[in-house]
Amino acid sequence: MESLNADVIVAGAGPSGLMLAGELRLSGLSVIVLDRLEEPMQQSRALGFSARTIEEFGQRGLLDAFGELDTIPGGHFGGIPIDYRIIEGGNFGVRGVPQSRTEAILNGWATRLGADIRRGHEVTGLTDDGESVTVEVAGPEGTQTLRASYLVGCDGARSVVRRIAGIDFPGVNATIEMQMADVTGVPLRIRPTGEVGEAGMVVVLPLGPHATRVVVFERGAGVRPTQEPPTFEEVAASFQRVTGEDISAATPLWTSYFTDASRQATEYRKGRVFLAGDAAHIHLPIGAQGISAGVGDVVNLGWKLAAAVKGTAPEGLLDTYHAERHPVGARIVANTLVQRSLYLGGPEMQPLREIFAELVKIEEVQRHLVGLVTGLDIVYGHAEGDHPLLGHRLPDQELILGEEKTSTYEQLHRGRPLLLDLHDNAELRAAAAGWADRVDIVTARPGGADAPTASLLVRPDGYVAWAAADGTPEGLTDALATWFGEPRTAA
Repeated sequence: MESLNADVIVAGAGPSGLMLAGELRLSGLSVIVLDRLEEPMQQSRALGFSARTIEEFGQRGLLDAFGELDTIPGGHFGGIPIDYRIIEGGNFGVRGVPQSRTEAILNGWATRLGADIRRGHEVTGLTDDGESVTVEVAGPEGTQTLRASYLVGCDGARSVVRRIAGIDFPGVNATIEMQMADVTGVPLRIRPTGEVGEAGMVVVLPLGPHATRVVVFERGAGVRPTQEPPTFEEVAASFQRVTGEDISAATPLWTSYFTDASRQATEYRKGRVFLAGDAAHIHLPIGAQGISAGVGDVVNLGWKLAAAVKGTAPEGLLDTYHAERHPVGARIVANTLVQRSLYLGGPEMQPLREIFAELVKIEEVQRHLVGLVTGLDIVYGHAEGDHPLLGHRLPDQELILGEEKTSTYEQLHRGRPLLLDLHDNAELRAAAAGWADRVDIVTARPGGADAPTASLLVRPDGYVAWAAADGTPEGLTDALATWFGEPRTAA
């Protein structure tokens, strides 16, 4: 059989594709990333990410590269204010970080790890023969054919991979359009969570020391019959009709638009082809859920692909990608459509807004909505037990390793499964010895009052697969086999 060009080919060098490339390289897989653009994207586009994505970047040691992050403590759900700090780690997300900067940081990380990123290359065809995927690529030097064990389409809403693979993308067409522009030269009042009036809604966000992002929705304007971005004159005129403010003297840096078109792929996996990010789901960008959903997809998928390539994956592991992430995507599509109706609907929605405002006064409702938007309430797996961390994300907390201070997230920087022995239990470590080739077994002590006290088995994506409050190994080997395959046989 013809040799492979890479273990995995990734189509698309946006945040999802670059994050996946880094995840795969952490696991030692060879990866080729193909992107149709000849140069990295320079536009600001998305201006931040959610609370859960902050944690995911922290799990890989990437946060320092972003510098000091500006998180918004208070946000909204469909325009109804909520304090997002009501749950641990909660915030309305990071603001003021252009997507171009996020991509540059992820590109540097993936490249340093050895990812092969090829610009100006576009997927034009694929064949899955059950043993590998053959990918036809159009590039600067003409057409070529590449082979890999798996192909992941991170190539956006108009995904070529999704189309050629024959994966359906049902949903609802656009009914509204929101126009935006990055501008300099005019002072503007910041409106970070939006301001609604009779004529529509505007958002005004700071974009560095000298620029501002304006977003405008004009009620009744409908959707333009084109995929071309609006002119700045169109954005300024709409902004004035909605707010009464004249920004026409500003200098535009960039204009674009988005709609409420909402779709989700019926399958996140078809044979050896996978979808992630906007290729798998699109929706109105509210609460930084778009870029964050894509990062969540690939952090879930990367370690599973690595196990499959290395031959350690238990049966059905790759199918858990769709099983775990498709419901997450469905909830995002649903909650953004609900928020659209609450926030941007006309007077007919006022009774629903009033009822919703009453419901949000209930603390449990607030917690539910904040968890939904931030992704902090995601639960994975089917582990048995009643420990409150089972299936949930592991918070970042201080640990003492020997005489040195560390943290739970620092122990996840390598992207490997983690068995955290917090009871110095030799029996526990002996039970896990057969998985030591693929699981980091770390004996540490809690570093503070809020640190975990249970011994934990943590997946590479930061979710707890097993927990024992007393540190005994009951059920540990079953959990290890469920997620990380059969133990290594003794020589």
